[in-house]
Amino acid sequence: MGIADRKAKEKEELKALILGSAKKLFAEKGIEETTIRSIAKEIDYSVGTVYVYYKDKTEILHDLHQQGFTQLGSEMRALFYVSDPMERLKALGRIYMKFALENTQMYDLMFNMKAPMEFIKANEENHWKEGNDTFGALRKTVKECIDHGYFKGHQLEPLSFVIWGSVHGMCSLYIRERVKAATGQEPDELMNSAYEDLMLMLSRK
Repeated sequence: MGIADRKAKEKEELKALILGSAKKLFAEKGIEETTIRSIAKEIDYSVGTVYVYYKDKTEILHDLHQQGFTQLGSEMRALFYVSDPMERLKALGRIYMKFALENTQMYDLMFNMKAPMEFIKANEENHWKEGNDTFGALRKTVKECIDHGYFKGHQLEPLSFVIWGSVHGMCSLYIRERVKAATGQEPDELMNSAYEDLMLMLSRK
Protein backbone atom coordinates (compact mmCIF):
# COMPACT_ATOMS: atom_id res chain seq x y z
CA MET A 1 0.00 0.00 0.00
CA GLY A 2 1.40 3.40 -1.03
CA ILE A 3 1.60 6.48 1.16
CA ALA A 4 -1.44 8.10 -0.48
CA ASP A 5 -3.52 4.94 -0.06
CA ARG A 6 -2.47 4.58 3.56
CA LYS A 7 -3.37 8.21 4.32
CA ALA A 8 -6.76 7.81 2.65
CA LYS A 9 -7.41 4.66 4.68
CA GLU A 10 -6.41 6.41 7.91
CA LYS A 11 -8.70 9.33 7.05
CA GLU A 12 -11.69 7.04 6.50
CA GLU A 13 -10.93 5.14 9.71
CA LEU A 14 -10.82 8.38 11.71
CA LYS A 15 -14.07 9.61 10.16
CA ALA A 16 -15.69 6.28 11.06
CA LEU A 17 -14.39 6.68 14.62
CA ILE A 18 -15.84 10.19 14.86
CA LEU A 19 -19.21 9.05 13.51
CA GLY A 20 -19.37 6.04 15.83
CA SER A 21 -18.61 8.15 18.89
CA ALA A 22 -21.03 10.88 17.84
CA LYS A 23 -23.86 8.36 17.36
CA LYS A 24 -23.23 6.97 20.84
CA LEU A 25 -23.20 10.42 22.47
CA PHE A 26 -26.26 11.66 20.57
CA ALA A 27 -28.17 8.65 21.84
CA GLU A 28 -26.91 8.93 25.44
CA LYS A 29 -26.91 12.71 25.95
CA GLY A 30 -29.11 14.06 23.20
CA ILE A 31 -28.12 16.31 20.34
CA GLU A 32 -28.15 19.58 22.30
CA GLU A 33 -25.88 18.27 25.05
CA THR A 34 -23.36 16.71 22.63
CA THR A 35 -20.56 19.02 21.52
CA ILE A 36 -17.61 18.71 19.21
CA ARG A 37 -15.44 18.83 22.34
CA SER A 38 -17.27 15.88 23.90
CA ILE A 39 -16.94 13.89 20.67
CA ALA A 40 -13.21 14.64 20.57
CA LYS A 41 -12.84 13.59 24.21
CA GLU A 42 -14.70 10.34 23.53
CA ILE A 43 -12.21 9.33 20.82
CA ASP A 44 -9.18 10.78 22.63
CA TYR A 45 -8.32 13.23 19.86
CA SER A 46 -8.03 17.02 19.87
CA VAL A 47 -11.01 19.23 19.03
CA GLY A 48 -9.03 20.55 16.07
CA THR A 49 -8.74 17.06 14.61
CA VAL A 50 -12.53 16.68 14.54
CA TYR A 51 -12.88 20.10 12.90
CA VAL A 52 -10.58 18.96 10.10
CA TYR A 53 -13.34 16.57 9.06
CA TYR A 54 -16.53 18.35 10.14
CA LYS A 55 -17.26 22.05 10.52
CA ASP A 56 -20.03 21.41 13.09
CA LYS A 57 -22.17 18.66 14.58
CA THR A 58 -24.96 19.16 12.02
CA GLU A 59 -22.56 17.88 9.36
CA ILE A 60 -21.83 14.86 11.55
CA LEU A 61 -25.57 14.25 11.95
CA HIS A 62 -26.03 14.44 8.21
CA ASP A 63 -23.28 11.91 7.53
CA LEU A 64 -24.75 9.52 10.11
CA HIS A 65 -28.18 10.01 8.55
CA GLN A 66 -26.84 9.10 5.11
CA GLN A 67 -24.92 6.15 6.52
CA GLY A 68 -28.08 4.65 7.95
CA PHE A 69 -30.05 5.06 4.74
CA THR A 70 -27.23 3.57 2.69
CA GLN A 71 -27.32 0.45 4.84
CA LEU A 72 -31.12 0.16 4.90
CA GLY A 73 -31.43 0.89 1.19
CA SER A 74 -28.90 -1.76 0.20
CA GLU A 75 -30.69 -4.36 2.34
CA MET A 76 -34.04 -3.48 0.77
CA ARG A 77 -32.73 -3.42 -2.80
CA ALA A 78 -31.22 -6.87 -2.30
CA LEU A 79 -34.78 -8.22 -2.17
CA PHE A 80 -35.67 -7.15 -5.69
CA TYR A 81 -34.64 -10.56 -6.97
CA VAL A 82 -37.94 -11.82 -5.47
CA SER A 83 -40.24 -11.88 -8.49
CA ASP A 84 -43.56 -12.23 -6.61
CA PRO A 85 -44.32 -8.63 -5.50
CA MET A 86 -46.47 -9.63 -2.52
CA GLU A 87 -43.76 -11.91 -1.17
CA ARG A 88 -41.25 -9.12 -1.76
CA LEU A 89 -43.49 -6.67 0.10
CA LYS A 90 -43.67 -9.01 3.09
CA ALA A 91 -39.89 -9.45 3.03
CA LEU A 92 -39.28 -5.69 2.77
CA GLY A 93 -41.28 -5.13 5.94
CA ARG A 94 -39.38 -7.81 7.81
CA ILE A 95 -36.04 -6.36 6.70
CA TYR A 96 -37.17 -2.88 7.74
CA MET A 97 -38.24 -4.09 11.19
CA LYS A 98 -35.04 -6.08 11.66
CA PHE A 99 -32.95 -3.03 10.78
CA ALA A 100 -34.92 -0.77 13.13
CA LEU A 101 -34.77 -3.11 16.11
CA GLU A 102 -31.09 -3.99 15.66
CA ASN A 103 -30.03 -0.36 15.07
CA THR A 104 -32.25 1.58 17.44
CA GLN A 105 -29.93 4.58 17.80
CA MET A 106 -29.51 4.89 14.06
CA TYR A 107 -33.25 4.44 13.45
CA ASP A 108 -34.06 7.25 15.87
CA LEU A 109 -31.60 9.49 14.06
CA MET A 110 -33.03 8.57 10.64
CA PHE A 111 -36.72 8.91 11.43
CA ASN A 112 -37.43 10.46 14.83
CA MET A 113 -34.96 13.34 15.24
CA LYS A 114 -35.59 16.72 13.60
CA ALA A 115 -31.97 17.85 13.31
CA PRO A 116 -31.02 15.89 10.14
CA MET A 117 -34.11 17.21 8.34
CA GLU A 118 -33.25 20.77 9.37
CA PHE A 119 -29.83 20.31 7.73
CA ILE A 120 -31.45 18.97 4.56
CA LYS A 121 -33.89 21.89 4.39
CA ALA A 122 -31.04 24.36 4.80
CA ASN A 123 -28.55 22.75 2.44
CA GLU A 124 -30.33 20.53 -0.07
CA GLU A 125 -33.37 22.55 -1.13
CA ASN A 126 -35.67 20.34 0.93
CA HIS A 127 -34.98 17.28 -1.25
CA TRP A 128 -34.63 14.23 0.96
CA LYS A 129 -32.94 11.88 -1.50
CA GLU A 130 -32.29 9.06 0.95
CA GLY A 131 -35.86 9.01 2.22
CA ASN A 132 -37.23 9.28 -1.30
CA ASP A 133 -35.13 6.35 -2.49
CA THR A 134 -36.20 4.15 0.42
CA PHE A 135 -39.87 5.04 0.06
CA GLY A 136 -39.47 4.52 -3.69
CA ALA A 137 -38.49 0.88 -3.14
CA LEU A 138 -41.72 0.34 -1.21
CA ARG A 139 -43.79 2.30 -3.73
CA LYS A 140 -42.41 0.28 -6.64
CA THR A 141 -43.32 -2.99 -4.92
CA VAL A 142 -46.82 -1.79 -4.00
CA LYS A 143 -47.38 -0.74 -7.62
CA GLU A 144 -46.39 -4.20 -8.82
CA CYS A 145 -48.79 -5.71 -6.28
CA ILE A 146 -51.59 -3.54 -7.68
CA ASP A 147 -50.64 -4.62 -11.22
CA HIS A 148 -50.98 -8.24 -10.05
CA GLY A 149 -54.52 -7.72 -8.78
CA TYR A 150 -53.93 -6.84 -5.12
CA PHE A 151 -55.32 -3.80 -3.30
CA LYS A 152 -58.40 -3.28 -5.48
CA GLY A 153 -59.94 0.14 -4.86
CA HIS A 154 -56.77 1.56 -3.31
CA GLN A 155 -54.50 4.31 -4.65
CA LEU A 156 -50.74 3.83 -4.87
CA GLU A 157 -49.42 6.85 -2.94
CA PRO A 158 -51.69 6.81 0.13
CA LEU A 159 -51.55 3.02 0.38
CA SER A 160 -47.74 3.01 0.26
CA PHE A 161 -47.68 5.67 2.96
CA VAL A 162 -50.14 3.71 5.15
CA ILE A 163 -47.97 0.59 4.92
CA TRP A 164 -44.80 2.50 5.78
CA GLY A 165 -46.56 4.39 8.59
CA SER A 166 -47.91 1.18 10.10
CA VAL A 167 -44.54 -0.57 10.22
CA HIS A 168 -42.72 2.58 11.33
CA GLY A 169 -45.25 3.09 14.11
CA MET A 170 -44.73 -0.42 15.45
CA CYS A 171 -40.95 0.01 15.33
CA SER A 172 -41.07 3.37 17.11
CA LEU A 173 -43.36 2.06 19.86
CA TYR A 174 -41.00 -0.89 20.36
CA ILE A 175 -37.87 1.27 20.46
CA ARG A 176 -39.45 3.70 22.94
CA GLU A 177 -40.49 0.75 25.15
CA ARG A 178 -44.21 1.50 24.88
CA VAL A 179 -45.40 -1.92 23.71
CA LYS A 180 -45.45 -3.92 26.93
CA ALA A 181 -46.37 -0.91 29.04
CA ALA A 182 -49.48 -0.26 26.96
CA THR A 183 -50.53 -3.81 26.03
CA GLY A 184 -49.11 -6.09 28.72
CA GLN A 185 -47.79 -8.31 25.93
CA GLU A 186 -44.22 -9.40 25.27
CA PRO A 187 -42.92 -6.89 22.70
CA ASP A 188 -41.06 -9.30 20.40
CA GLU A 189 -43.94 -11.75 20.18
CA LEU A 190 -46.52 -9.02 19.64
CA MET A 191 -44.43 -7.24 17.01
CA ASN A 192 -44.02 -10.41 14.97
CA SER A 193 -47.67 -11.42 15.31
CA ALA A 194 -48.93 -7.92 14.49
CA TYR A 195 -46.77 -7.75 11.38
CA GLU A 196 -47.99 -11.13 10.16
CA ASP A 197 -51.60 -10.01 10.75
CA LEU A 198 -50.94 -6.83 8.77
CA MET A 199 -49.49 -8.84 5.90
CA LEU A 200 -52.44 -11.26 6.02
CA MET A 201 -54.86 -8.36 5.63
CA LEU A 202 -52.84 -6.85 2.81
CA SER A 203 -52.43 -10.08 0.85
CA ARG A 204 -56.14 -10.76 0.50
CA LYS A 205 -57.40 -10.10 -3.01
